[in-house]
This record gives sequence, C-alpha cells and structure tokens, in this order.
Amino acid sequence: MRAVIIEDETAAARNLKVLLASSHPEIDIIATLESVSESVEWFRTNAEPDLVFMDINLADGNAFRIFDHIRIEAPIVFTTAYDEYALEAFKVNSIDYILKPIKPEELERAVAKYTSLTTRAKAELSQNIGRMVERTRNKTQLVRVKDRLIPIAEEHIAYFYTTNEQTTLATLDGKEYPVDGTLESLYGEYGGEEFFRANRQFIISRKAIKDISVWFGSRLAVNLVVPTPERIIVSKARVPEFKGWLQ
Repeated sequence: MRAVIIEDETAAARNLKVLLASSHPEIDIIATLESVSESVEWFRTNAEPDLVFMDINLADGNAFRIFDHIRIEAPIVFTTAYDEYALEAFKVNSIDYILKPIKPEELERAVAKYTSLTTRAKAELSQNIGRMVERTRNKTQLVRVKDRLIPIAEEHIAYFYTTNEQTTLATLDGKEYPVDGTLESLYGEYGGEEFFRANRQFIISRKAIKDISVWFGSRLAVNLVVPTPERIIVSKARVPEFKGWLQ
C-alpha cells in the first residue's frame, strides 16, 4: 500500500511513520509533504497514492486550500490538533479524523476502515465485472485474420461448422473465419433462443434459416440464406426439439 503524509511538523511526521511501521509495515510512505503548494505540485506530477494522512494547519495555510487546486481521489485520514474542522473534513473524501497526539489504537481504526472500504470496493468491482461479462458473453466471437483478432457480433453469425477438427464461423454476408473451440463448447456459449445444434457438424442461427424441407426418413433439411459446405440435416430424433426451438 502506498501512502503520502502531509504534515509540516517534522516530529509529528516522524511519529506517524514510526506508528505505521510498527503496526503496518506493508504501508510504504512514498512522500512527506509540508505545505499546500508542495502538496498541489506533488499530486499534479505523481500518480495518486492509495491513502493520504493529512494535517490541516500547514506551513503556508489551511490544508483545505489544496482542494481548491486539485482533486484527490485517494481516501484521506485527517490528523490534527483541532476538532473544529471535522465537518469540513467529511465534505471531501475523508475516511477518518484523528486528533493529535495520535494514539496507536486510533490509527489502527483508521487503517482498518481503509482496508474494509477497499475490500468492499474490490468485491463490488468484481461483481460489476462479472455482470458485464454476463451481459456481453455470447454476444461476440473473436476470429483470427492473419495477425489480428476481429470480434464478430452474435447477430451477424449464420452458422458454426466443424470438420477434420477445424471449426469455422460463417457470417450472414457469406464470409468464413476459423475459430477456436469445439462445437460442444460453442454450443455451451451460444445454444438457446437464437442458435440450435442441428447435428454433429452444424450450429445454426435462427436468423440464417431460409426454409426447411422434408427429407428422407422423416428428417428435415434446413436451407440457409448463405451457402453451406454440406447439406444441413436434422435427424428424426431431433425434429421435435428443432420444431419447438423454431416456434
């Protein structure tokens, strides 16, 4: 964890570093700043830390002047000898307000609060990513074109076809691309309302169906709007399932 201390009293800054080193050695103090102007310049030219410990009365004025010049996104723990700034402190992204002299248990509370907040934020981020993946899965398929990967949207796919352990994706405009994965894995992703596993060679899109012919032995032949490498035959056993899907 990377932290910055904004404190104009050398002894106070040293004491805070000692307390942090003894209880949280994983915290790396990457800068100690003594004034409003120095703080503004540092945050303008450096990546934000994970946490900020900020005194309020600095060498060149009130620390809240910092926020008139820059925006600090990192959580802030205010450390001050005065309690009258507590309300103003919580108008910015403060997570705690510690009165000097700093007690180890109060510092521990502040760091624990930061840890709790970041853990929850990471969990929420993970959940949000999961929801995004769930919304976008089955929507695009990456295909290889020489040294590039091109996404093909689900609504543009006509069928998947496999032969000789090679799987091909064909689009509604008649283009064909090799894709990774077996027909079984692809059907696990695409099977459902819009795609049907017609037989061992084909997964077909509802949008690609042109018409259907009755074939020998009570089977069905499915004709698509694009050419196919061989005739698509739905077996007698799968005809009821196919009709149910189509309807």
